[in-house]
Amino acid sequence: MATAEDPVKKAEIDQPLLERHKKPVCLIVLGMAGSGKTTFVQQLTGLLHMKKKAPYVINLDPACREVPYPVNIDIRDTVNYKEVMKQYSLGPNGGIVTSLNLFATKFDQVIKLIEKKSENTEIAIFDTPGQIEVFTWSASGSIISETLGALFPTVVVYVIDTVRSVSPVTFMSNMLYACSILYKLRLPFIIVMNKIDVVSHKFALEWMKDFEMFEEAVERDKSHHANLSRSLSLTLDEFYKDITTVGFSAVTGEGFEEFLAAVDAAVVEYETEYCPEHDRLLKLQAEARTKDKDRQKKKFQHDFDNDMKKIELVRNHSTTFWKNRRRSNSRNRINLLVHHEQNIGEIVFVRYIKRCEFD
Repeated sequence: MATAEDPVKKAEIDQPLLERHKKPVCLIVLGMAGSGKTTFVQQLTGLLHMKKKAPYVINLDPACREVPYPVNIDIRDTVNYKEVMKQYSLGPNGGIVTSLNLFATKFDQVIKLIEKKSENTEIAIFDTPGQIEVFTWSASGSIISETLGALFPTVVVYVIDTVRSVSPVTFMSNMLYACSILYKLRLPFIIVMNKIDVVSHKFALEWMKDFEMFEEAVERDKSHHANLSRSLSLTLDEFYKDITTVGFSAVTGEGFEEFLAAVDAAVVEYETEYCPEHDRLLKLQAEARTKDKDRQKKKFQHDFDNDMKKIELVRNHSTTFWKNRRRSNSRNRINLLVHHEQNIGEIVFVRYIKRCEFD
């Protein structure tokens, strides 16, 4: 027989999820050391200022000596990287990870500051540490990316050094790392081929679209990694189909408009694909929590009922015991009284006999 669903439980599951904002669009900029990531952020910030669309810039690299662009929030104002290394006896990478973890504990304040600027700011840029694994595979990196993805349109921008990617092996290494970041963060993803003022990125686009052209390049590479690169290219074919790649020059600003167009497309992907999936997962989590609460309540009620039964049994046993004890005591008192009366009677009788004999 069907039963009516508890309206309170339904309200808990169907209640409005985290309040999302349409803007600013948060760009999490990642890249290998030397890929020109910070210079890319500098050029992007300058071009947005020129378009009267000043971005909100957050520096997440505690180890950098100076930032070559105007920054609104700087992790170095919150955490002293060298003091962290000294206090916890850490090396450079351990110091960066710990500094990011400490900063992540106060990230709710960063969210509040971004929310205050959401009306007048279209883009927020997060410049991450040069040691890319420090952010992508740390707890603080997950906290920051998931929090931003839950509240704002968020896009991961992966910067690649085009000059070094001319080698098929280096290119494949970059693609593999990009693929791992995509599946780790699960956010809209843009690959930025930087330094196109030195080397055009057209070869990379051709390699991603045409396996035969990449195979020809691999054939010219006589290293023992060539066969592995060829096999991996076939594996990444599906990855290439769904990824957005643009060229950019951090020196001249070439590719700026194409990058903004890619960001707009990524925001649409965020709204149509990421948000529904995120909401579905949150709803599943809420349902799981509700079921867990019900299970715990039932277990508590079951344990409580068993305990009450045990208490009742003990109470009944105790009552019976004391009733029997009182009855036993009453019988003993009666027997003592009768015995006492008998003794008194005997004494009186003996005294009466003796008196008669004396008379």
